[in-house]
Amino acid sequence: MSTRCVFLYRGRASNLKHRRCPYRFGGYLCAVKIYIIAGEASGDLHGGNLVRAILRGHPGAQCRAWGGDQMAAAGATVVKHYRDLAFMGFLEVARNLRTIMRNFEYCRRDIQDFDPDTLVLIDYPGFNLRMARWARQQGLRVVYYIAPQVWAWHQSRVETIRQTVDELLVILPFEADFFARHGVKATFVGHPLLDAIGPHADWGGATARTIALLPGSRRQEVQRILPVMAAAAGRFPSLRFEVAASPTLPADLYRDVLQGHPHIHLVWGQTYALLQRSRAALVKSGTSTLETALYGVPQVVCYAGNPVSYAIARRLVRVPYISLVNLIANTPLVQELIQGDLHVDALASALGHILATAETERIREGYRRIRSLLGAGGASARAAGVILGT
Repeated sequence: MSTRCVFLYRGRASNLKHRRCPYRFGGYLCAVKIYIIAGEASGDLHGGNLVRAILRGHPGAQCRAWGGDQMAAAGATVVKHYRDLAFMGFLEVARNLRTIMRNFEYCRRDIQDFDPDTLVLIDYPGFNLRMARWARQQGLRVVYYIAPQVWAWHQSRVETIRQTVDELLVILPFEADFFARHGVKATFVGHPLLDAIGPHADWGGATARTIALLPGSRRQEVQRILPVMAAAAGRFPSLRFEVAASPTLPADLYRDVLQGHPHIHLVWGQTYALLQRSRAALVKSGTSTLETALYGVPQVVCYAGNPVSYAIARRLVRVPYISLVNLIANTPLVQELIQGDLHVDALASALGHILATAETERIREGYRRIRSLLGAGGASARAAGVILGT
């Protein structure tokens, strides 16, 4: 049995409307409604763990979401799948602007109909920061979990965060200090990948023949990056190469790209198991580089985007590395092959280099330092505690 009561959220803005209380009242658990927006595969993964933590802390909570299969399996009602939202690069966003605006309007209406206590935004800044501005005007409480990487580019977005976000939850150890220097209070909750992977990922690939290929979860990424990976793999006929295929992309896409490469195999929905048994990995820059590091797998980081989008991004980005691994380590721990540097000869040479025993040990020692910097697990539970006000 539940009842409803109201309270005025303790946020700083005076226009916050009265919300349903997320605490017990008169011995009964009050109704709590949470709306979550994640626009990518990694956001869906972390959103799924967040939903589980919310429901453990408040079994009667209702979670409605934009996300994917992970969030749905955790107990959220998913009304829009991230596969319909993922546009990569400036030109791709411009070409799909009408679709993006239709999605935004649909999301606004759905939030209004659901009337949540809290709006939780997970990464995906182009869409979510715009939604945060609108939510502030509506008096909604806004929690941003997995802050936009404004320390890398778009530092002007810090002001938007300051004006529109009530609770900013960060997952990288240097982010809280960055936001503090810009006058924004942020709470470091730890990295949610430690929840997804577990504290002691068991790597068994030291003497394996398998090499993991992680080309990303977007169609454009697979089309640009996987052909180079496949061609480089052809230089190592004694090794077995397996692609971590995204379940949101059609099998025909992979088969078309991999024509003429019968030595490369597709693996669906088993990325962590693949990493666990792989001797090395070729990895598209993104969250997957950190996942690979937490499993202790030596890697080469790859990235190639639309040339115009890349040229624009290069002028805006203010960090020395593209991969999370090197950013957290604050040193070029793993090799990065970006845009024009990502070609078959360079990638094959880099893979051959990391297969050497001494190089493997150097990289894995750096991975151990990264894990220590990320702290213990429990990020999802800490984030849920903030969202629920417990």
